[in-house]
Amino acid sequence: MFADYAKIFIKSGKGGDGHISFRRELYVPAGGPDGGDGGKGGDIIFQVDEGINTLYEFRHKRKYVAGAGEEGGKKRKHGKDGKDLIIKVPLGTVIKEAESDKVIADMSDPDKSVVVLKGGRGGKGNQHYATPTMQAPRYAQPGQPAMELEVKLELKVIADVGLVGYPNVGKSTLLSRVSNARPKIANYHFTTLNPNLGVVDLSEGKGFVMADIPGLIDGASEGVGLGHEFLKHIERTKVLIHIVDASSSEGRDPIEDIEKINSELKAFNPDLLKRPQIIAANKLDLIYDNADKDTVINKLKEKYESSGYTVMPISAVSGEGIKELLYKAYEILSSMDDSPVVYEQEYFPDRSALDDNDPFTVEKLADGLYSIEGPRIEKMLGYTNLEAEKGFIFFQNFMKDNGILDELEALGIKDGDTVKIYGHEFDYYK
Repeated sequence: MFADYAKIFIKSGKGGDGHISFRRELYVPAGGPDGGDGGKGGDIIFQVDEGINTLYEFRHKRKYVAGAGEEGGKKRKHGKDGKDLIIKVPLGTVIKEAESDKVIADMSDPDKSVVVLKGGRGGKGNQHYATPTMQAPRYAQPGQPAMELEVKLELKVIADVGLVGYPNVGKSTLLSRVSNARPKIANYHFTTLNPNLGVVDLSEGKGFVMADIPGLIDGASEGVGLGHEFLKHIERTKVLIHIVDASSSEGRDPIEDIEKINSELKAFNPDLLKRPQIIAANKLDLIYDNADKDTVINKLKEKYESSGYTVMPISAVSGEGIKELLYKAYEILSSMDDSPVVYEQEYFPDRSALDDNDPFTVEKLADGLYSIEGPRIEKMLGYTNLEAEKGFIFFQNFMKDNGILDELEALGIKDGDTVKIYGHEFDYYK
């Protein structure tokens, strides 16, 4: 089953905690600290796999967690690093932060590999905290926490040329005819409701990838029907071939159809109308009078060639004009940058957000009683061994460096007053 969208939860590995231990050897009655450092947590890495062409596997598994770092050990033993988790995705997958819809990475390079979430750094063992005045520290640094994120995966077809137009105007017929006429052309079909790719081989190494985008309807840019699912596949294409039924065999006006489809493209992404567009006036085989053919083609040229569009008469059934159409598309592509359309990164998962941006509140509850709360404070308490002298000093410095003590003083705290912090109570002394 072809799937081009998935939402998953990813989490990097927590860093291993530093270890507290002391040398205990014969003839060494007062051995120093020898607690080892914790291992680094595993990273979450996304990697392109050209053997995959769908996001179907992500429909079954939605949670991906990297390995945690191992705690340090005695005798300065370093904990093992957590195992990185490599998530393989199809070429053309765009990774977005789920809530903001901002791009984290565009996997449009076959060799692309990107670290999306970094694992936590391992904590330092107590061997690092010995000083002349504290030769037996009972404090070790905890490992950094894991990072976690909900992300959206969107597979956007990588094609040079996109076929657009209303249903039943001949897009599939055109792609099918191109495929049948050229044995070297590879045609990769997914399902009727999904884009079809055709590799067009012209001659002497000339060629391009063409995508038949399923038929659009009014309101597609607003998500009507499967509008968004189809329109996103057009975003990477460099040239649009806009197919219309020039014969009006189903009672459609070709100019009216072009205007409606272009308005949907503009509403979805205004940049789409800045791309070169060839209007392929199809089904000429159904117009038996040459004068009538000329009338239709001339109307289209008068309307659109002044806007920079190219109008070309074709018949996907008889083959009339197809060769000229394909070479015209190739000519336009040859004048353009041959690198794929790539989405710039907009969202940067940053470990500093875990450490620096969590808010806290300092509040006076009653005379002589104050409270400090906030995710960052709670995290710091989890990291810190307040029973150890070094740990308590570490926490005091954190309170001072972040302006928390200044806020307490601004609220009028006095020596001997009580400060409550998540189940802990402290007497305040300046």
